[in-house]
Amino acid sequence: MPAITLTPAQRKIHRAEAHHLDPVVHIGNDGLTPAVRKEADAALKAHGLIKIRVLSDDRALRESMLEQLADALDAAPIQHIGKLLVLWRPMPEKTRAADEERKPGPKDVKVLKFGKRPGQKPEIKVVRVLGNQRLTPGGQVKRAKVRQKSVKKSQG
Repeated sequence: MPAITLTPAQRKIHRAEAHHLDPVVHIGNDGLTPAVRKEADAALKAHGLIKIRVLSDDRALRESMLEQLADALDAAPIQHIGKLLVLWRPMPEKTRAADEERKPGPKDVKVLKFGKRPGQKPEIKVVRVLGNQRLTPGGQVKRAKVRQKSVKKSQG
């Protein structure tokens, strides 16, 4: 029995989502090998909902493959139609490692350029400022100067 059990309404939703998908894993004449399980697991981690094409003509064998895969991968069997098997597993939350030494990324800054005549609308220009650049009061982008380190401090 698979670890995840779904209601018929949930299964119907996943079947509809899987309709337009192409098979990402193919099971050949060797059957359910560890390599096939590994690929199916990787595909479930990446996509959550996958189709698997089985080249075997034996319907009972395909049915047992669906159950074995669902048990081995902690997934829910969604559908077995023809030579296609559909599996679903909730996708794990992606965690991003916070890099302490990472510099801030580029910023888009709006620069207003006023005309010579009073009452005229200012021209708005969006400028991308990178991490090593600065914006002058005149609206130009300049590369930041490298700060000179003290000779006395570096010798100490």
